[in-house]
This record gives sequence, structure tokens and C-alpha cells, in this order.
Amino acid sequence: MNGPVSHKRRFELEKLLKEYGCTAKRTYISTFLDLAEFRRHISHIAWETEVWIAEIPEHMIHFNGERYLGPYEYSDDNFR
Repeated sequence: MNGPVSHKRRFELEKLLKEYGCTAKRTYISTFLDLAEFRRHISHIAWETEVWIAEIPEHMIHFNGERYLGPYEYSDDNFR
């Protein structure tokens, strides 16, 4: 698959996996080579999914993340 995990794509994947009896927890990740490509697709990315950008591989973006919200511990290493 290519392109972002849109709401429609996520819905279709969930429907298909339920039909096959899949009970595994799932994480949907849209991947992009760079920020420019991400910007072109940002409006199509579904909530409750993740984004990984190869240009900045040490970070991920979480779209709507009550599950992941919380305080961060900051150190000098965070700003290098």
C-alpha cells in the first residue's frame, strides 16, 4: 500500500480484518520520505493513526492521542 492511512482506508482495513476474525491490536502508520510529502497528504490522514517520516526517523507523529498524552521528561539531550 502507498499513500496515507485515510479514514476510508482505516475503515476498510478494520472491516476486512474483522471478517477474517483478527483479534490482534493494530497500529496504522502512514510513512513518508520527507516533510514535503507529508505536507501534501496531511489532510487525508485519519485520526488515531501514526506518521513516520524518513527524513526525521527518530520521531513519530500521533494523530489525536489521548492514549499517549502525558508529561515528558526533558534534558539537554532533547535539544540536540
